Order: sequence, then C-alpha cells, then structure tokens
Amino acid sequence: MIRVLLADDHALIREALVLLLETEDGIEVVGDVGRGDEAVDLARKLTPDVAVLDIDMPGLDGLAAAERLSRELPACKLVIVTAHGRPGNLRRAMGAGVRGFLGKDAPGARLAEVIRQVSDGARYIDPQLAADALAAEECPLTPRELDTLRAAADGAPISRIARSLGLSQGTVRNYLSAAVIKLGVDNRHAAVRAARDLGWL
Repeated sequence: MIRVLLADDHALIREALVLLLETEDGIEVVGDVGRGDEAVDLARKLTPDVAVLDIDMPGLDGLAAAERLSRELPACKLVIVTAHGRPGNLRRAMGAGVRGFLGKDAPGARLAEVIRQVSDGARYIDPQLAADALAAEECPLTPRELDTLRAAADGAPISRIARSLGLSQGTVRNYLSAAVIKLGVDNRHAAVRAARDLGWL
C-alpha cells in the first residue's frame, strides 16, 4: 500500500484528489492539508511514502516544502501537481528532489500512475514542460548577483543585504543594478520575480 499525503490550498481540488485516489487499488491517502508548512509538519508525523504538493500555498509554497521534505524525509517521494508549470518551477522542483511534476490539466488517472511510478523509484515529468525547460535560456547572472538577489527576495533593505553577505552597500547596489539590467526589468523586486520564474533562484 502506497501511503500518500496531499497538500493543496484549494479545498475543492484537494477533496476531489482524495476521492480520486481512494478509488485506486494500492493507494491510501493518509492525510491532506491546505498549507505548505502544515504539509511538512504532517509528513514528519505520518512519514508518507509519497507527498503530492501544489506550488501556490500559504505558509510555505510547494517548492519550499519539497526542499524541506527532501532534506528531512529523504525516503518520501515528492510529486508536484500545479497550474503553474513554468520551466523555472520545473528546474527548482528537480533541484529539490521532486520525482514527479505534472500540470493540473492532466487526466485524473495520470496522478495515480505518477504516484505509482515515483513510489517504484522512477520519474515522471510532463513532456511539454520538460521541452520548455530545455529550450529556456541560460542564466546570465553571476553567482554573486544571484546571491544578492536571493538576499533581496524578502524585500530586505540594502544595509541588511550588505551585512548578510559581508559586502559594502555600494557593492550590493552594483550587483542588484547589474541583475536588473541583464534581466531587462525595472527594479530589484521585478528582477527577483523574473529570476524565480526562470528557475535561477
């Protein structure tokens, strides 16, 4: 029996997935939650075989939850089911140890197939998303520019970013300006969003 934890912030979708999976032989839904942080907490308690996560959730998004689960419960296989199948999300998911990645527009029976595949040690990546990710451009940002954008992601002021990275405020401004120019956006907040969407952060 494959023990599954579901996490999706839309109750209607979550309940439909629970009903769908409970009709499948060999799959048992042991818990379902609507927040990423709750998914991590419940997974620690239940130690499911597979965790199925949406990306856009409060508390922790599904990718951040996947990163934590991959570190804390490496035996738990991870599947992302999302309406936001951008190449950047796919890249980040793969970096987090996710074994399955499919869109919410996939046929219902596909999720059960993917759960079985990843439980057996295989991977499943939506073919169109995989093709889009391969076609996406290479990151033009230097490692230091990426570090600076990561530190700026929560809206921190220049002074705090400088302290956290051990850099001068002028150097931080230079790195952020370079990232803004390279990404062709208006400000550092837009640069953070663009870099995340492209899977570089």
